[in-house]
Parts: sequence; structure tokens; C-alpha cells
Amino acid sequence: MSKAKTSFDRKNHWETIYQTKELTEVSWYQPKPEVSLNFIKESNLDLSAKIIDVGGGDSFLADHLLELGYSNITVLDISKNAINRAKERLGNRADKVNWIVTDISEFHPQESYDLWHDRAVFHFLTDKEDVETYVETIVNHLKPNGHFILGAFATDGPQKCSGIEITQYSPENMEARFSPHFDKIKCMQVQHPTPFNTIQNFTFCHFKKTQ
Repeated sequence: MSKAKTSFDRKNHWETIYQTKELTEVSWYQPKPEVSLNFIKESNLDLSAKIIDVGGGDSFLADHLLELGYSNITVLDISKNAINRAKERLGNRADKVNWIVTDISEFHPQESYDLWHDRAVFHFLTDKEDVETYVETIVNHLKPNGHFILGAFATDGPQKCSGIEITQYSPENMEARFSPHFDKIKCMQVQHPTPFNTIQNFTFCHFKKTQ
């Protein structure tokens, strides 16, 4: 949802979250994103492959990818505060990552990627136009046979996150949303334990772009 379509200031909302809450005070905290890492490893990409983590913020995915030897990593987030926190944590290694601060609905990539990763951004797109723009952006900027890894709240998961309405996805409707441009490799249901001793149910799918 762009600001033209709603009075809700999405960027300010997330800047405030990352300015006022510690790393372990947010439900999406995950010291090792094992599901995402396993999907990425299963993609069998060269270590020089171009990987983008959409909504990566101050998650630990970039840290682990660097440790695995991946050398062409981009992290995109709407929040400058989130990215600054990740840079501070990574120290000198932050220079090995390309950082982009923008709303995903306004992202105009300047290159194409071998792998597009999104854990919990897509489900915030509740406006049809934003969803269509998101799909179009991936189709246009993921290389042929490129990999797309997507995690979103499942149909038995939360209905809101950080006070914001979301869209829930089953494996079936997630696959339907991205066909015919992508072939499903695998989908799975994932239980994410939050720092508050609760469980959030996610749908994770691994897609491969069709020729």
C-alpha cells in the first residue's frame, strides 16, 4: 500500500519499531533462520550468485550467508534503523553486503538476481495492486531458472503482525498466486517460536522461475 492509497505511514511505523524495540523484543527474532538457509543450500547456487533478502532488516540471514561464503548479497528493508542495526552488528563485514532502504512496493531493481528471499514481507501486502506489482518485480528481475523462497503467515497463523493486518497463505494459494511464472519445488508448514514463548505458523515455499 503506497501512501497515495492510505493514510497509514508504513515507513514511519517500522522506523519506530526498530528504534524502540530491542532485537529480542520482536516476534520475528530468529538467531539462525534454518528453514531459509536449508532452502538456499538446496538451490545449489554458486557462492558468487546474486542473492537478495527482501525485508531483511536486522535479521541474521546475511550473517550466516557470509559465513557460508556467499559474496554477492543484497539486503532490502523499509527501515533505515533496521539496516543500521544490522550494519553495526556485522562491523567490517557490513561492507560485503549491498544495503537498500526502500518500500518493496516502490522498489525498482537495477539488476537481476539468482535468488530472491522473502520471510514475512509479502503477507503485509493486502492491496491487490501492491501484490501484482510485487509479482511483476520478481518476474522481471529474477534470472531464468532463478530461485524464489517465500515465507508468509499460514492460514492458521496470526491475522496481524505489529498491529498491521496481513494476508494468510496456504501452500495451495501461495502456489496459485505465483503461477504460471514459477514452478513449485517444495512447500512446508513451519512453526516459528517467538521470544515470548508463543508459536507462529508459517507457510514456506521454494519456487523456481520458468523459462
